[in-house]
Amino acid sequence: MTTQLAIYRKGEEIPLLNNDNLFHSIELFRIYENTSGYTPIMIVLSEKGIPQAHLLATLRRSLHLFPPYYIKRCEIFGTGSYLATDSKTKEEQFNRMLSALTEYVTKECFLIEFRNLQNGLLGYKSFRENNYVPIDWLCIHNSLHSKAPEERLSPTRKRQIRKALQSGVTLSTVQSENEIREFAELLRKNYSSKIRKHFPNVNFFLQVIRSNGEKKNAEIFLVKHKEKIIGGSVCVFSEGNAYLWFSGGLRKSHPLQYPGVMAVWEALVYSYEKGYKHMEFMDVGLPFRKHGYRTFILHFGGKQVSTRRWFHFKWNWLNNLFLRFFL
Repeated sequence: MTTQLAIYRKGEEIPLLNNDNLFHSIELFRIYENTSGYTPIMIVLSEKGIPQAHLLATLRRSLHLFPPYYIKRCEIFGTGSYLATDSKTKEEQFNRMLSALTEYVTKECFLIEFRNLQNGLLGYKSFRENNYVPIDWLCIHNSLHSKAPEERLSPTRKRQIRKALQSGVTLSTVQSENEIREFAELLRKNYSSKIRKHFPNVNFFLQVIRSNGEKKNAEIFLVKHKEKIIGGSVCVFSEGNAYLWFSGGLRKSHPLQYPGVMAVWEALVYSYEKGYKHMEFMDVGLPFRKHGYRTFILHFGGKQVSTRRWFHFKWNWLNNLFLRFFL
């Protein structure tokens, strides 16, 4: 039977979707919808009115220090959510959604990026048919199911955590919207210049915590010293795994408290105690050169894994040019 494809830009119009993938959920759609600077798009394939597959994409502005100074880009985490279990059906459904997304989004975006792909094979053929450019990337995973986090730490990390706790550092989850606002402002001032990543406004973090219900989608961890917030991290949870989306701290003004270390450490311990299988760090820097944040994260005992991201530019001549270099 032929499936029907629909593209939604308002959360109230999206049909009920049954899945555990946060990155393609109505919850994340609404978080983006209520955060300025983001425009979410949900593509849904349905049969007899029942969704069979769906894909969440987000449009946002991207600012650069060099020309072009401003571009609009579309970002997608993973390749969507599916009721089907066989790879052939998934590939066919993904190809249809990808083709529709590419045609729809390139009218208003310069760049489309698919990142954090859990299955490197799903979608490969479809990406190639739609003229996407593959670029090798790096990600870091920490296993949480076979050993306790402290057993994987480097000696340096163990010593830093011990010193921080001895200095009076306390760790907690966020308890109020005022704490969220204070944390977001701290991270905004100390983040984008160090980790090379888009940083959303405070409403994103407020919406993330408000989205929690019986099923916890996210948690914000705080590092405090003498009741002052000096660091923290944001962790989201999907399909039995944890994802560290943002983290940072006042390293220069509080060097003996190691706020950046403690922000990551608290997220790891929490995720381990709650029974999550793995933690993935959402952005560990460009793969083309050494990156301080990636080196920092590896001291927590994770493994560096090769993956790829897929890019599609507004102009096909530019896609063809890049394909000559990366294929």
